[in-house]
Amino acid sequence: MERNELINLFEKLGKVFGDVAEDLPFSQNGSGVSASGYGDFVSVVQTVKRNNAWFTPENVRKSLGGIASWLTNEQLTNWVSDYPFTTQPKRVGLVMAGNIPLVGFHDFLSVLIMGHQAVCKFSSGDNVLWPAVLKLMQEIDARVLEHITVTAGKFENIDAIIATGSDNSARYFEHYFGKYPNIIRKNRTSVAVLTGQESDEELKLLSDDIFSYFGLGCRNVSKLLIHEDFNLDRFFTGIFHVGEQLMQHHKYMNNFDYNRAVYLLNKEDVLENGFALLRFTEDLHSPLSVLNCQRYKDMEEVETFIAEKAEEIQVVIGHDFTAFGQSQQPGLTDYADNINTLDFLKEI
Repeated sequence: MERNELINLFEKLGKVFGDVAEDLPFSQNGSGVSASGYGDFVSVVQTVKRNNAWFTPENVRKSLGGIASWLTNEQLTNWVSDYPFTTQPKRVGLVMAGNIPLVGFHDFLSVLIMGHQAVCKFSSGDNVLWPAVLKLMQEIDARVLEHITVTAGKFENIDAIIATGSDNSARYFEHYFGKYPNIIRKNRTSVAVLTGQESDEELKLLSDDIFSYFGLGCRNVSKLLIHEDFNLDRFFTGIFHVGEQLMQHHKYMNNFDYNRAVYLLNKEDVLENGFALLRFTEDLHSPLSVLNCQRYKDMEEVETFIAEKAEEIQVVIGHDFTAFGQSQQPGLTDYADNINTLDFLKEI
């Protein structure tokens, strides 16, 4: 398939994703997907939580909506306008993470739209939704399967690799795949800077940055840098509206109850509101349901912290940084770990 044909395919896929994200019934929207194909995909969206309890229908639809926002002819064409379509395709291994629904889609899209072959290893946490997506793509244009290989075992005959995982898995990836051109991603998290000048609406939007996908993503805020005069009651008021949904999710609340018990036993300085724990520490990374909090006096302290932790921070939210509510709404050029995937793929 040529690039314009791939762009056309992804544009049609985006129409399906957009309709499913909006929970709309099947319509003749020009996607080329049949009513039965659409219905099968909707069924997977509604039931995939049986395989992974974190993949609630709401979270899957949120992910699909974010991806759909990329998949327009104009955006895709502009994105790759400075990158030639290869005439010598390489086999690029993709080790997919499973913390968020279809979290590896950007890598998958990048490989195909540059003209390479995607050799996919799906996470056990996301090995139901991905096959359903490939089935949709096959219905739109079956030729795309010539560019995709799915493997459950070892990678064979690959020329490069993009792998996403934890710091521990990154050591494994580097050992086995270090001889190939590679992008190997490690643990990252995100930070919010609160000056006290935030509006009530901005603090409400901050709850999306923290709790979207239950806080499981590297773009989720797990660290608050709070001015020494900031009133924490305003923060707790801002996030209150997400409490009911979180408290109904048993796996999330199991994490909350466990961490709360540990901190109480250790007599740590922790604030809580029934679904979130605020822990005062200089640590960056925090367990699920926990927010690390650190007071600062001036922006120089903030800038120093961010600079020192730059290799571990994915997004910074706040005034003069990424806008509140936008951490889990990346665009096509918001590359993970600030590594331009298209530049990498152009050079392999």
